[in-house]
Amino acid sequence: MKSCSQCQQQNQEDAKFCYQCGNTLTVEPEPPIATPLTHSDESLWRQFIGPHADRYLEHFKKFGLGEEPKFVLTWNWPAFLYISFLWFLYRKMYVYALVYALGPMISTYLTGDLTVGLVWSIMAGATANYVYYWHCREQIGEIKKSSWTDPVKQDEALKEAGGVQPYVIWVGVAVYILFAMTMIQLLQDGLPDGDRVPTKPARPTATSTT
Repeated sequence: MKSCSQCQQQNQEDAKFCYQCGNTLTVEPEPPIATPLTHSDESLWRQFIGPHADRYLEHFKKFGLGEEPKFVLTWNWPAFLYISFLWFLYRKMYVYALVYALGPMISTYLTGDLTVGLVWSIMAGATANYVYYWHCREQIGEIKKSSWTDPVKQDEALKEAGGVQPYVIWVGVAVYILFAMTMIQLLQDGLPDGDRVPTKPARPTATSTT
């Protein structure tokens, strides 16, 4: 039953006017129907994602690609194994790159625990796909609104906002090489003399006199 806002008379659900006072009854809008991703939209997502688009789209479909989004636990190995902030930078998510660059350092400084960095890496591995999904969704939506009348401008906007930054890979490789060289150097040098545990001096042996 539908209640009249003026006289509170109960009316049928399909009534447009109140049976008692003739007041126009408001019609509640129907909830939006989730529509599947169209072929043209999927091509935009693929163009925006760039490398490994098939793998990311498989994850995105779990979140509700083209529907109401929902969080589903997935795992992103590059964001976990690679230096996390470099992965976000590689995918042009600059705000998250800054968060994952400063977060581990600040957390380690405040807690004095070097394993905090591992916690941040696990967080990145568990949430990176979902964060990237929202990044793509928002960026593609803005591009469709601003340049949908001009395909050339749309392609340029997708290329500029999406894709990857290949140079970041070499930055990561350089960081890992530098880290490996530092560890090797520390192992070769060993502990400094001042850090060595002092040993108990040997007891002098008694000499016999003749």
